[in-house]
Amino acid sequence: AKLPFFPEVLAYALLVYKFQTFRSAILHKIKTSYPAKIKKSMAGFNLLSGKLEVQFAIRLPASQHHEIFSARPHHVSNMAPAKVRNCAVHEGDLGQKGTIIEWDYVHGDLMKEYKNFMIVVKATPKSESTSLIHWTLEYEKLSEDIPEPFSLLKFFVHLSKDIDDHHAEKKEAK
Repeated sequence: AKLPFFPEVLAYALLVYKFQTFRSAILHKIKTSYPAKIKKSMAGFNLLSGKLEVQFAIRLPASQHHEIFSARPHHVSNMAPAKVRNCAVHEGDLGQKGTIIEWDYVHGDLMKEYKNFMIVVKATPKSESTSLIHWTLEYEKLSEDIPEPFSLLKFFVHLSKDIDDHHAEKKEAK
């Protein structure tokens, strides 16, 4: 079954993206329009750093979504093989807060365009059998020419949807 709210998720993500693009355009205009003295005082404005967020509902319980990403991330490649090839613990222990997991995924190598990139997923119970998923991408681009990672945000929405569909199909097969 398709999720009826999915277009709204993309509309919300697009709104976040448009705000980020607007913010970047305004800050770029300010930086290029003011005299050098004022540019120096604007050093705190950073066009390279940003944050994108999206929240949406899925049919999978929050505890199960959390457990997949915290304790069984290596199973994600079985649930969404077109998106994730593999993963490995880079630092810490599975199931522990702060664990760093290195992902081999279809989207490409983030470190070619970004100095820093942090991805956070949070699952909050909506009911006994559904949850709200909140993805946050915080990043620092290597240059102003690199676009906001909106396509990566969309990738994670689709990844969660694939995991949700995988579990829904398993449930229906029983």
